[in-house]
Amino acid sequence: MAEPKSAPQPTTAVPATATATTGGQFRDFIRMDRPKFRVTTAYDSHSSVFLHKVSCKLLDDLAKLKMSFSSNNNGEVWEPQVSLTSKLFSLHYDVEERDALLKASFEAAPGLNFKASHQFKARQAEVAMVADLSSPDYKLELSSFVPSVGKPKATFKFPLGEVSLEDKEAEEEEQKKALSVSGILKYHILNGLYTAKFVDENMDLRYAFKDEQMTFIPSISMPSNAVSCAFKRRFSNSDKLRIKCRTKLNLNGGLCNYI
Repeated sequence: MAEPKSAPQPTTAVPATATATTGGQFRDFIRMDRPKFRVTTAYDSHSSVFLHKVSCKLLDDLAKLKMSFSSNNNGEVWEPQVSLTSKLFSLHYDVEERDALLKASFEAAPGLNFKASHQFKARQAEVAMVADLSSPDYKLELSSFVPSVGKPKATFKFPLGEVSLEDKEAEEEEQKKALSVSGILKYHILNGLYTAKFVDENMDLRYAFKDEQMTFIPSISMPSNAVSCAFKRRFSNSDKLRIKCRTKLNLNGGLCNYI
């Protein structure tokens, strides 16, 4: 007697919407938007030099590629540099010197970060540890070169600036090390930012006013009494005018550069 034939199993059709959704997600995953390039050119009237910068953001703004170089009226190009930066590391390459600087940072624990940098040609590295104190606004950073040549540099950071202490070589006749003090202080005054930088006996005072269309930055360095003033006017997102003037208070004449 012949055995009865089993009924064929029904096949489950895949909905067209599911297939379209899966295909759309796959296309979105492999699709990469065309990077947007930004080109900037500045002119220094004193040295007759053009400064060019070309940059673009990659991988959905996860990294930034930048190239810069200088040129003159004869078409000569020098100081070409290429850099790739992201949140965790940055790489700067000097084409003429064939030298690279690599920087990296990571968070070891909440409130504790480590940073490192390496100069390939000089074969010199620097490591630093940054720890939060009472709050994230107050930090203590200890940094040192590798191989170490002395005590680490200590930097205390607070909302208004930072102060650093490190050993420095004194005069040969003294044959001892002195303590170098440097720092930077910032404070908002009259809709602008006042900045004071000091390294031992030298100090730079700077005031920066900036709004949507204009930037005005006067500054003075002491004890050299060098005064500079920078002005920038924005006409559109792509058109800008920058002027920078420099002079000295103890000289009859001054030098003005248009950049």
